[in-house]
Amino acid sequence: MPQMANRIQETTTTGGTGTLTLAGAVTGYLTFAAGFSTGASLFYTIDNGVGEWEIGMGTLVTTGTLSRTTVIATSNSNALVNFASGTKRVFCSAPTDRKSTRLNSSHVA
Repeated sequence: MPQMANRIQETTTTGGTGTLTLAGAVTGYLTFAAGFSTGASLFYTIDNGVGEWEIGMGTLVTTGTLSRTTVIATSNSNALVNFASGTKRVFCSAPTDRKSTRLNSSHVA
């Protein structure tokens, strides 16, 4: 079961469809490493601010990298988005199509 945590938001300049190198927390937010342990499965959203976005499940590979393991919904017909380089926001969010997901204290960091 993917984990959730509050106020997690970082930036990345990683392009392509692979693992993201995280560039640090946005002011007022926490890093993924502050909310999750290495190896944790989690929900994520990536948004480049110009209409491309992706919602999925990923894994915190290291304190500074996030793999995109399962796509849930995207602006690219629900396939991985091939992001151009440039700054994107990456944050923890629960996808609405997972309405049956019930969170309790063991799932929330």
